[in-house]
Amino acid sequence: MISSMTGFAAHTVSIGQASLAIEFKSVNQRYLEIGFRLPEALRALEFPIRDLIGKRLARGKIECRINLTAQPATSPHIGLNVSILESLSLWQAQVQPRFADAAPLSTGEILRWPGLIQETDLSLETLSAEILAGAAHTLNDLVQTRLREGDKLRQHILARLADAEQRVTALQTGLPRLAQSLREKLTQRLHDALGESAPERLSQEVALFAQKMDIEEELARLTTHFAEVRRVLEQDGVAGKRLDFLMQELHREANTLGAKSVTLETSSVSLDLKVLIEQMREQVQNIE
Repeated sequence: MISSMTGFAAHTVSIGQASLAIEFKSVNQRYLEIGFRLPEALRALEFPIRDLIGKRLARGKIECRINLTAQPATSPHIGLNVSILESLSLWQAQVQPRFADAAPLSTGEILRWPGLIQETDLSLETLSAEILAGAAHTLNDLVQTRLREGDKLRQHILARLADAEQRVTALQTGLPRLAQSLREKLTQRLHDALGESAPERLSQEVALFAQKMDIEEELARLTTHFAEVRRVLEQDGVAGKRLDFLMQELHREANTLGAKSVTLETSSVSLDLKVLIEQMREQVQNIE
């Protein structure tokens, strides 16, 4: 399936007394670029997560954001370091008799004492496996989001491609009639200008004009490129760069078609093709 480079996925899970939140955001980029917003305590996980992403994605600018937040303790026996609390009480009882004017410790000062409030153990060794599993789950959601978006892009491109093919087919079908009509008009004009006395010159001018206005080769190449676009869209894997190249080739043939045009009908088809190709190219920029 065709994959877009645009997507978003988020995953939240509780790990012990901590809440883990992981977000992956993906936007367009010529190559694969991965950025991280992690707590310093989790910085060592950047490389294994980068490896996970590199195995699943080939293009796009990926932003990985991970937050790990300690949840409030649910047990009344967890939260305060009792030994520190008893030491503070003992120290205060020893200090106050010697310094009568010393104010007792306030509740706020006691709670701010280093180490008094016990925090949940969020060591990297304990949580790394859970965090990597959460990252893999979130990455899978991101891949699925990009695939769904890619299918929409594929349908959009196929619709414009069918419209372009219809215009080229109609022009190919009417080409013999159009060419014959132009030859007859040119022959009449040259006959009026050169008269009966220059039949060879007249034939040469008609042949030269017919050669310059011949667009069969351009139409054939357009048809070939259309078929290749369809083939690429039906394949799995990375296709964006190949499709972008094909859009350039289609645009070049549409330009040549317009340059060779000697009729309003051909000029109109050339202009319509340029519009349709540009619409496809804009969507191709989003494809991985």
